Amino acid sequence: MVGDQGICTAGNIMKRATHRQSKLSSLASLSCAFAMTSTVAFADADLAKQLSNPVASLISVPFQFNYDDGIGPNDTSRKTLLIQPVFPFDIGENWNLISRTIIPLVDIEAPAPGLDDISGLGDIEQSFFFSPKQPVGGWILGFGPIALLPTATDEALSSKQFGLGPTAVALRQVNGWTFGGLINHIWGINEPDDREQYNTTFVQPFLTYTTPDAWTFSLNTESTYEWNAEEWSVPVNAGVSKLVTFGKQPISFQLAGRRYLDVGGNENGPDWGARFNVTFLFPK
Repeated sequence: MVGDQGICTAGNIMKRATHRQSKLSSLASLSCAFAMTSTVAFADADLAKQLSNPVASLISVPFQFNYDDGIGPNDTSRKTLLIQPVFPFDIGENWNLISRTIIPLVDIEAPAPGLDDISGLGDIEQSFFFSPKQPVGGWILGFGPIALLPTATDEALSSKQFGLGPTAVALRQVNGWTFGGLINHIWGINEPDDREQYNTTFVQPFLTYTTPDAWTFSLNTESTYEWNAEEWSVPVNAGVSKLVTFGKQPISFQLAGRRYLDVGGNENGPDWGARFNVTFLFPK
């Protein structure tokens, strides 16, 4: 009898030990899963924050669809797909060169009586930013040239001239916040016979906040001043985006709306618009 009780007691001890081991194993698995999830979330948030930096050393390919309404006397709409690949290049111990290209595909309904609908490729803009790898006094900086290439497939979408000018960006990133501005100016360098020389300034102040789980809330303007026509176009954009990872491919999805400010001199511009943006990221 005593021997049987001893055997039973030993069996119970073994069962309790196995049960404790199972609990510890489960807790360890949960801890590992939580750690992995936290690491992925942190990586996604870091990539989302880099997307708010125009001169980040990050390969990205955005496909930005824009819809604008209320154009011209006919109160028509414009649909634009902007393909904007960004490629960074290491050019030394202290500097990066960032290539940013804007390729516009445009479809515009006839904005006034007697005009036709227009569709096709617009003029391409190519920017190069020389950017210090480390912030300067807490500011991330970039500067360089911007070029306008007369690549449009329809004369109505083209400046019909090459353009060249300076571009610059300055921003700070603190505790999830990104704030700063981008500016450029393009002058036409071969004025065509049937239109004025290109002379346009672009100003983009921006403010974004990125959460630890990779949501980004943004506010900016993309203001353009046409010096020949003395006209401003001032859309104010408010948007939200989320960075997610499918397998090993990080992708950012953005949805935004905008309102064009009623600035003197621009009577034919859009009234409002919307944006949907899908960005593929290729971190090193």
